[in-house]
Amino acid sequence: MNEQHPAPRSRRSLRFAIGAAPVVAGALVLAGCATAADGTAAGSTGSTGSTETVAAVDVDPTITAAAAMAENEAPPIEEADDTWDSADEQAVVLDGDTATTDAEGVSVSGGTVTITAPGTYRLSGDLAGQVVVDSADEGLVRIILDDASIVSDTSAAIAVAAADRVQLVLADGTENSVQDASTRAAGDESDAAIWSKADLVIAGDGSLEVTGSVNDGIASNDGLVITGGTITLDAVDDGLRGKDLLYVAGGTLDVMAGGDGLKSDDEEDATRGYVAVAGGEVSVDAGGDGLAATTDVLVWGGTLDVTAGGGAAAAADLAEDASAKGLKGGVLVLVEGGSVVVDAADDAVHSDNTVHLADGTLALASGDDGVHGDVAVTVSGGATSIVESVEGIEGAAITISGGTTEVVSSDDGLNASDGSGGEGTANTSLLISGGTLTVDAAGDGLDSNGTATITGGTTIVAGPTNSGNGALDGSFDITGGVLLAAGAAGMAVAPSADADQATVLVSVSGTVAAGDTVQLVADDGTVLATYTAPKQYETLAFSSADVVNGTTYSLVSGGTSSGSAIGGYTAGDGATASTSSALGSAVAGEQVSEGMGGPGGGGGQGGGQPPSGGRP
Repeated sequence: MNEQHPAPRSRRSLRFAIGAAPVVAGALVLAGCATAADGTAAGSTGSTGSTETVAAVDVDPTITAAAAMAENEAPPIEEADDTWDSADEQAVVLDGDTATTDAEGVSVSGGTVTITAPGTYRLSGDLAGQVVVDSADEGLVRIILDDASIVSDTSAAIAVAAADRVQLVLADGTENSVQDASTRAAGDESDAAIWSKADLVIAGDGSLEVTGSVNDGIASNDGLVITGGTITLDAVDDGLRGKDLLYVAGGTLDVMAGGDGLKSDDEEDATRGYVAVAGGEVSVDAGGDGLAATTDVLVWGGTLDVTAGGGAAAAADLAEDASAKGLKGGVLVLVEGGSVVVDAADDAVHSDNTVHLADGTLALASGDDGVHGDVAVTVSGGATSIVESVEGIEGAAITISGGTTEVVSSDDGLNASDGSGGEGTANTSLLISGGTLTVDAAGDGLDSNGTATITGGTTIVAGPTNSGNGALDGSFDITGGVLLAAGAAGMAVAPSADADQATVLVSVSGTVAAGDTVQLVADDGTVLATYTAPKQYETLAFSSADVVNGTTYSLVSGGTSSGSAIGGYTAGDGATASTSSALGSAVAGEQVSEGMGGPGGGGGQGGGQPPSGGRP
């Protein structure tokens, strides 16, 4: 196995509390996991039910994958396990309802093959029965599947009842398959086609087809690691489940699951209950959540293609108590690399605590929020495109400090809200300090029920065409960067006239049609901006270091621009001024909001939509 990330260094004891009280947006967030006062983890994940709110948390919203993994239990990977002497292999030939072998550590009773000692066992042929691992000794049990087919009509196809650790190797170039029974006898606790009570690692370059008939496809009550192979899986409930942890470092996974796709659900240990994707190609089509973790969902490599609950188009069919999120973590969802594509009936990316998008590419379609963090959402890098959502990004504390973010929403684009539904609260904040942000919102473009601050970056907002919402909603302070916000006049808001960086808010007579190009021109003929909007608007607010309070600026139609457009905007440098008559003019620093303005001016949760977190 080629390790693609620093190995975890330590375990830790953490403190936290669970309650119904709203979280404090300014709190740090827990790195790795959070636990309740009684020692249990702070929430649970599943395709139905709700997770409890973490009330006292300690998670750094800018945490890295290396730091998060350092706080989690290490995946059970031993590099020495990937090499062995073929002379040590012991052959087990599967033959219908029996098997033959000379191996000392194997017994055969009818269709049951039992491995009782560590060693390397090569299984080939077809078995109508079951392979059981029941080894009390320390050491690795290595099972090589060499064109093996195992179908059980009574229990799991492969069941690990006891072992120090188990490695399942898919021999190069081979095709293997397993299927379990659709029912279980009383007392049989196995609930997957491949079921293990010990740490389980799946490796190799062969293929494996898994049919989970009773519940899950592959499940381990300890850790589950995938380092190689081509695995096609169809399960009644969850696809792959590692109770302690689920770690994907390589291979190709194609998962069809009636419940959750990839899942870890330990609730007893704060260092467990996480799903990590460090490499490989993973495709998930899940009736529930795509990736679900009691604690963390961590992605820093590989490719993820996730459909949850039938996708965004199926949002109206999702039961009120169901969860069909793309990436769902109880504590932290972190994307630091790789490629992530999500089409979810519920939130595309969701954390009961914190979301950090640090790097990689994300293409998200959602029937609810594109990205949601109850406590915090931080975008510090990468390229995120939310192509469909109700609310694009929602969280109590939203920070955009880097990267490229594109948002399309049927309600608010960015909504800093703590979920209380209040019109204004000191516990919520929106901060844009860097990066490039473009928003196309039918509701409020940028909405903060608390503070809203812009210190850098480039922010372009195509706001609503209806007068019940505004391109900006809240009390905005701007000290740097570029802001262009166009929308309807009824609720138009501009940053404070007392802000360190000046803003001009221009209203036009009538409307500017979608696709029309306009320029913002100073009274001395200097072009500050050229803009071609994706939809009609009546007001345009613009702020940059070039805007001077007391200067008159006009919007004129036509003109040319140079450079690459960002959300329809190009800077005025090098632009040729239009000679058309002005559509509207205003003096910078004398802006007056057309509508209510102020904190929560557009309506708290936004657009009459259900409160955030309405689904688990």
